Amino acid sequence: MSAARIWLQATRPRTLPAAVAPVLVGTAVAATDDVFSVLRFLACLLGALFIQVGTNLSNDYSDARRGADTEDRLGPVRVTAGGLVPPKAVLVATWISFGLATLCGVYLVAVAGWELLVVGVASIAAGVLYTGGPRPYGYAGLGEVFVFVFFGLAAVAGSAFAQLESWPLDAIILAVPVGLLASAILVVNNVRDMDTDRRAGKNTLAVKLGREKARTVFAAMVYGAFVIAPVPWILGELGPWLLLCWLALPLAVPLVTFVRQHTDGPSLNQALARTAMVQLVFCVLLSAGVMAS
Repeated sequence: MSAARIWLQATRPRTLPAAVAPVLVGTAVAATDDVFSVLRFLACLLGALFIQVGTNLSNDYSDARRGADTEDRLGPVRVTAGGLVPPKAVLVATWISFGLATLCGVYLVAVAGWELLVVGVASIAAGVLYTGGPRPYGYAGLGEVFVFVFFGLAAVAGSAFAQLESWPLDAIILAVPVGLLASAILVVNNVRDMDTDRRAGKNTLAVKLGREKARTVFAAMVYGAFVIAPVPWILGELGPWLLLCWLALPLAVPLVTFVRQHTDGPSLNQALARTAMVQLVFCVLLSAGVMAS
């Protein structure tokens, strides 16, 4: 395997739509007020991607140190635990990614306001402490909560703030379905890894709940996103075009069934990628609906 392919694997590209999707929705909300800056949008997009990559690399490094990534795990080989990249190199790449995210954040703080400094610092800290630090919250079953907060609420509302320099209610409401779908990606990941996680002492939500209940949570997150998306229309803030996101239901319904019926690694790897794609399609359609409203 080439070095470029190894590093691409380390970034976990299947998870990257979770960074793109909320930026699209938050920016679309701002566009309803006829406000759009290309540079601010790109800074939000790149910043979110670098935070996601940094989080993935940090997780790769920390899980290897804690013994959570073993040879019998069902997911793709992790580059640190698999000996593909020296731990020090992964750690350096982690901080380079977070450093690049910080540069994007510096620009956004300069043009939009200090509030984004709080969002950025908290997001990077959450990425590091997911599996790093003395008490990683990912090992205490709180991973989905933090994903919901930072890849839902913070990312959508923060992207809208970067354009408007205010916190529109519509962005906060629409951050909920975006965060639910982002959290669903992590649920699939943790359902796949629950046996090896349990042996390593990584008490994820899936480990705590068990496979069947975790699958139910996954279904509730996916379907809940579709239920909550029209709320701004119901409240009278936006229009019925928000229902465009329901066009993603033909992708979501079979996915929920698929996750309920499979336990093997290759199938759940596929489910993880499909969940990320459902989120991206959902958010593209939701963004289009927001702007059409």
